[in-house]
Amino acid sequence: MKNNCILLLIFFSILSCKNTEIGEQSKAAFDPELIYKDYIPKSSDIIISRDEYLKNLYGFWLGECIANWTGLVTEMDKIGNIGEIQTGKFYTRDDWGNPDQPSIWGEGKPSDLSESIDFVIRYEGEVWGADDDTDIEYIYQFLLYINKTSILTSEQIRDGWLKHIKVEEENYLWVSNQKAFDLMREGILPPETSNPAINPHFEMIDAQLTTEIFGLFSPARPDIALKMANLPIRTTARQDAAWISEFYVIMYSLASRVDKTLPMDQQISWMANEARKRLPEGSYAAKMYDFVISKYESELPWEQTRDSIYVRYQVNEEDGYYITSKNLYCNGCFAAGINFASSLVSLFYGEADIKETIKIGTLAGWDSDNPTATWGGLLGFMIGKEGIEQAFDTKFANRFNIHRTRQNFPNNGIDTFERMAEKGLFIIDRVIQEEMGGGIDRINNVWYIPYKTLNIKPVQDI
Repeated sequence: MKNNCILLLIFFSILSCKNTEIGEQSKAAFDPELIYKDYIPKSSDIIISRDEYLKNLYGFWLGECIANWTGLVTEMDKIGNIGEIQTGKFYTRDDWGNPDQPSIWGEGKPSDLSESIDFVIRYEGEVWGADDDTDIEYIYQFLLYINKTSILTSEQIRDGWLKHIKVEEENYLWVSNQKAFDLMREGILPPETSNPAINPHFEMIDAQLTTEIFGLFSPARPDIALKMANLPIRTTARQDAAWISEFYVIMYSLASRVDKTLPMDQQISWMANEARKRLPEGSYAAKMYDFVISKYESELPWEQTRDSIYVRYQVNEEDGYYITSKNLYCNGCFAAGINFASSLVSLFYGEADIKETIKIGTLAGWDSDNPTATWGGLLGFMIGKEGIEQAFDTKFANRFNIHRTRQNFPNNGIDTFERMAEKGLFIIDRVIQEEMGGGIDRINNVWYIPYKTLNIKPVQDI
């Protein structure tokens, strides 16, 4: 009897230690490089749990990787039939699970990622590779942290790009990103690197890939998010391309302010409608938003909405969208506008279901890995790591190889989503203190974010 009691005590002791270890692992740490100042909370402050936000940031990176790599299967498979490249009819929902067709640069071969159009997954023990939808965001997070700043300077952006991006191909840069990089090597600093007079690609999709994360660095405060993202966006984008990028940044920030008692699709609707206020009336970006949402609200199938986007903007060049007349390679398949309209199809019709949103984005056409990565990251943030695992009923890899596309990072480029999320948390600590005038409660592990009435207005670009 005595021996049984001893065994039970040992068992419960081990269980208690194990539970303590799990709890400690999920506890958000504090930045050893930041001096945390005393703060007296105000009754109007927005209170956000750092522990929960840590899980959300993990979900962002995981969701973005799943969606990015799935979208890569169909990237540039379907861009329409204008110009020198003919790609046949667009995909429909019936193509999910069927053989992938060659992209415009596929030399007649389907994607080597997957023989069929399906989710691309890295399971436990494997490693996610960086891609152009994740790697510049990774660089910006790294630069913010090592420079101990909330607002990057032109010099810090230039130095970061030149250190971490390869000069020779394959360096995973295209159009405006590549041109901005070339200009930096010539000694030109942002925002001049997106000046239309010297960067003819300023209308391309590039800034949309690289700046959404600034919305997560400023939870519930899109005004600060826009301040942080202003120069990174205008490193490569101007006019509609810049406003579209700001639309995404605002949505990401509002994910921490939305009424979480609402159904998820209503949360997304509110966030998108608020972000729409940033798009200047008369801009093709604003008109694209209004056109797509009107088709969605009329209950038109998503395929027909996508087809109508192609006709309206690439065939007929309506609403001031004149990319086709410029006779660009692949009819401007990299352009910010057409990919923004396409992304709205997957956002609205996906109705906040992460799997359905990724599916539609993958099938919608054009630069399909970009919209999927954007919404996979946002929805992944909103539902967190556990929500993604439940949606897919699987456990995913947690390691990330930034050196697949970039260079000169610690640990030979191998990172984990846990460490990446923690670094993001440290950046937000600084942002809340330095930019918001808020505080961090280290006992209860929460942020106090000063409340500010939303006043999102359209802006005219430089």
